Amino acid sequence: MPEWTSTADRYLHPSAPPVMSVSPLTLSVPGRPLDLEVRVSAPLTGTDLPVILFSHGHGGAYGLSSLDGYLPLAKVWAARGFVVIQPNHLSAPRLSHLVGDRPEAPLFWRSRAEDMSGILDRLDEIEQTVPQLAGRMDRGKVAVAGHSLGAFTAELLLGARITDPDTNEEVNLLEPRIRQGVLIGATGRGGDTFDGFMSDRVPVFRTVDLTTMTTPALVVAGDKDDSQHWTTMGPDWHADPYHLAPGPKTLLTVFNGEHLFGGIQGHDSVETSDESPDRVAAVAELTAAYLRTAFDSGDDAWQTARDALTTGSDAFGRVESK
Repeated sequence: MPEWTSTADRYLHPSAPPVMSVSPLTLSVPGRPLDLEVRVSAPLTGTDLPVILFSHGHGGAYGLSSLDGYLPLAKVWAARGFVVIQPNHLSAPRLSHLVGDRPEAPLFWRSRAEDMSGILDRLDEIEQTVPQLAGRMDRGKVAVAGHSLGAFTAELLLGARITDPDTNEEVNLLEPRIRQGVLIGATGRGGDTFDGFMSDRVPVFRTVDLTTMTTPALVVAGDKDDSQHWTTMGPDWHADPYHLAPGPKTLLTVFNGEHLFGGIQGHDSVETSDESPDRVAAVAELTAAYLRTAFDSGDDAWQTARDALTTGSDAFGRVESK
């Protein structure tokens, strides 16, 4: 048995209950150029399970930017009592040879949000395909989580507005069935602050209006996540969804966290510049704890996780709320 040296160590190495994962599960969506494939992960036991829809990022990793990525988060969330549904968005690198020449490529920003609403429309179909889930999901407790471009997708579903650069029309993709959000390495404000050396490639980001994002959410921002390709504002840009959106919102600032927060995309990811298994575990546990308490005020998971992981000399971050 290991000798635990701190409360954080003990919290980061709990006994993990078994989970199941089914992939790919194929859903037919009218008008979508390809069927929607998803991965579904869940604990083996339990009922009234909240649902997390997770939107992957847009990195270059062939497998990790897809339904097969982010398992360091998904497996923990499932173990903590959630049904985790991960779609393969059309922006996934593995699909570029099939849809990369479409006008919406490479980001497919509207399609990504529509994927999540499509999944919620098909929960009955998912239960029929995965009979071990039948009757176990609590459809009144749905959260959306995302990382990087996936966090932008989540912002839209939580109520952020944008202007379509092709039509100049305001776009509202708010999904009222989603009651909570988790934004990891999210897109910040648009306007003149979106001035990085690659900003001209994604004009839609320049139009982001976070002041309409009313759904409660946890914003996870790394204090070393300096996305100079998008903005000269520095790491604070990723905390904009907390500062600019109306409450209730909570901000988790991850100490020494860069854009992959230690490697949340996947185990042994070569894209990770700040590799830290413990940082990954802390982000997974804190996000799970936030949602557990958000969906059940009688569950003290959030306070327990905060005490263990955001206090003391070995804290992984700090928390503030409004």
